[in-house]
Amino acid sequence: MSVREILKEKGGSVFSVPPNVTIGDVARELTGKRVGAVLVMDGPRLAGILSERDIVRVLAAQGADALSHSASRVMTHNVETCGLDDLIEQVMERMTKSRFRHMPVVDEGVVVGLVSIGDVVKQRIANADREREEMRAYIMST
Repeated sequence: MSVREILKEKGGSVFSVPPNVTIGDVARELTGKRVGAVLVMDGPRLAGILSERDIVRVLAAQGADALSHSASRVMTHNVETCGLDDLIEQVMERMTKSRFRHMPVVDEGVVVGLVSIGDVVKQRIANADREREEMRAYIMST
């Protein structure tokens, strides 16, 4: 099963902010949209990703003053991405190994979606359920 199939089901809409938006504004947006991360886009270019964890870390280190910092100051700059044809097992392994929960999907240099560890796990569970039902039907038919 590929990332393409996850995006087919969930859609490819991506929540993004410009690099100069404040951390306080990002926190309000994350809360309002009930998501855990936002892509930081410099025009059409992926500049970084900013997660709830990033915000908590900077608040713990610098206090409430950090809320006025720009997203570009706090974001993860070297963002790991995946492609539409990457297998969900590979994506899950990369997320688990590197300890992050959101991965932008890039196709021909353009961001076309974002998958979370929740999306990947949901798809793996659906696959396991489908395989179990297929096995059950096969056994019942013999």
